[in-house]
Amino acid sequence: MRKLTIPAFALLTLVGSSFAASPTTDTGDTQSRHGHTIMTFSTMYAVDGPFIGEKNAIRGVVGDELPWVIEGFVFGELDTRGRLRILVHGLVFADDPSVPPGLIGTNDEAEFRGLVSCLTEVGDTIETQNVTTAGFHASRQGDSFIHATIELPNPCVAPIIMVLAGSEDKWFAVTGFEEEEDDDNSTAK
Repeated sequence: MRKLTIPAFALLTLVGSSFAASPTTDTGDTQSRHGHTIMTFSTMYAVDGPFIGEKNAIRGVVGDELPWVIEGFVFGELDTRGRLRILVHGLVFADDPSVPPGLIGTNDEAEFRGLVSCLTEVGDTIETQNVTTAGFHASRQGDSFIHATIELPNPCVAPIIMVLAGSEDKWFAVTGFEEEEDDDNSTAK
């Protein structure tokens, strides 16, 4: 795991205060001043294994063609007003034989985008609606702060949040987790 640097710590502190603060207007209506939290998360699953490529797309969005890993951390939040914030540190190519050696441990995208995927009602049917943010700067080390207000479908049921490439509609990370097997707990075969 990569060590947290001073600039990353400063960013985390700034973002933490951003997560705590909400802009207000004096309308007297709590809902209009503050969206209600739909979800917060501190884990994401980086694309690998059977999620790589087109075979097992999630809600119509394909995984990148190479495996990724989150070497640092991720924090995120989505509220009912469509405010999406994702702070990611260390979203980079995995140390995997399929990844060219010069890319391992780096990010080759100038920007990351956020995507919220909802199931919603359309007449008597249910459809998937994906809403994507604009691009936000991503460092070579895989650090980015995605912060946007998007228009969510109404209703927005079973939301899934993804971090996408800035240049194409492929996901690098999605809400979820994978617990790595501990070598001490595995059975020798």
